[in-house]
Amino acid sequence: MSATQAASDETLIARIARGDRLAMHVLYGRHHVRVFRFSLRLVRNEQVAEDLISEVFLDVWRQAGKFEGRSAVSTWLLAITRFKALSALRKRKDAELDDETAAAIEDTADNPEVAVAKKDTSHALRKCLTALSPDHREIVDLVYYHEKSVEEVAEIVGIPENTVKTRLFYARKKLAELLKVAGVERGWP
Repeated sequence: MSATQAASDETLIARIARGDRLAMHVLYGRHHVRVFRFSLRLVRNEQVAEDLISEVFLDVWRQAGKFEGRSAVSTWLLAITRFKALSALRKRKDAELDDETAAAIEDTADNPEVAVAKKDTSHALRKCLTALSPDHREIVDLVYYHEKSVEEVAEIVGIPENTVKTRLFYARKKLAELLKVAGVERGWP
């Protein structure tokens, strides 16, 4: 493994701040899919999400020297992505913030009956997620799809940790009710 492959995200940011293009390529390779998926869930438009990837990583190139390391690089990237996505949504007045594009990956090892049941459950979960408020969907997305801690979510969204906990509590409660009505008793670990 080369030094570039073993480099931490923080080391890459420091190298990017010094104008290291290879470090930028490595960081992009590690995080562009996560940035794309998060932005797609927010803006619901693949082309806009693709454009946002470019904007986010251009900001990283320009702002790397200002990264203070108070959070994980992935948290910083998602915060930039969120800001860019919300700005894009404000520009597109007809856009709605929803999580309809969240899709579970089918387990190909399952038999067809199990695969259909999982697909139905996944569809029901996505449908129930869209019924949550935008604030609740955003918290659920960051915690469960991006595996961010309450502290990281608070930083990304720009709200107090207790507000994140409260929104998560009510989002899970509402989601459980919606899933029960849809015939799914439990939709998360």
